[in-house]
Amino acid sequence: MKYYLGIDIGATKTAALITDENGNPLGTGQGGPGNHETVGFEGMEKAMGEALSGAISNANIRIEDIEGAGFGIGGYDWPAEETIMRASINNIGLKAPFKMVNDVTLGLLAGTSEGWGVAVVSGTGCNCRGWDREHIREGRVTGYGTLMGEGAGASELIYRAMQVIGYSWSKRIPPTALGDVFVKHFNARNLEDLIEGYTNGYYQIGAESAPLIFQTAEQGDSTACGLVQWAGTELGELANAVIRQLNFETLEIEIALIGSMFKSGEMLIGPMRETVHALAPKAKLIPAEVKPVIGAVLLGMEASGLKLSNEERTKVKAVLA
Repeated sequence: MKYYLGIDIGATKTAALITDENGNPLGTGQGGPGNHETVGFEGMEKAMGEALSGAISNANIRIEDIEGAGFGIGGYDWPAEETIMRASINNIGLKAPFKMVNDVTLGLLAGTSEGWGVAVVSGTGCNCRGWDREHIREGRVTGYGTLMGEGAGASELIYRAMQVIGYSWSKRIPPTALGDVFVKHFNARNLEDLIEGYTNGYYQIGAESAPLIFQTAEQGDSTACGLVQWAGTELGELANAVIRQLNFETLEIEIALIGSMFKSGEMLIGPMRETVHALAPKAKLIPAEVKPVIGAVLLGMEASGLKLSNEERTKVKAVLA
């Protein structure tokens, strides 16, 4: 029996999974936040160690029994970080060969049928990565959201919504129902109080409020509809950037759509698809509710040299799902 390890290292938790070569789950473990940008590399090592220890204990195997491991690392954004990332993984005592990627790539591995193409994440934030068939060439955006002009996760959508609500209050644009919806939701006295509280920090209006925009759009408010259209177009442009980098324009590629924003359905996905198809008409957008740690296990199998056929990959993913 051969054993494979996947670890998904995120900003809120770290998840580990051990399987056999058929994808049968044998043990899971969980650690704390592991993103080095918030907990440092010592915190990252601690979170990985906790998750690994739990998974090994549950699987009732030794660390030496693991054939290959895959790591999806939140905050692993630049090549300059590779050396210290590898050192941190080596410090947890793993003996097996391993591969490590940005955590978005785990969604690509698990969310597409053949483990290549493009993955677009739109949850609290947004990101986009792509891989070619051979997993040699990678395409990407920065993943830094508003700072780098990349939209649109829920945070970026709210940021833009509050801007247009401010425009409405100052009469730069006509009134929008969004103002009334937000005033009511946050129990503000009026629109001026809402904006004063938002800018002074006593109304905490963040990503969790994004569903208000979709609800208002569904009721026909033109400003809310425009915001959703903007978000879908921006997400399409993220995908298009990666498509250009990888020369995917003429290929039948899959684009995995990952994250809570895509639960809004065609309202958001429609303008995204239109934007993508203007560049890559054969692309197929696939909403993918997948656990990233599944992608990490598939990466671990790849690190060991195990070559899965498409049929075997599909079977492993089905078992793990």
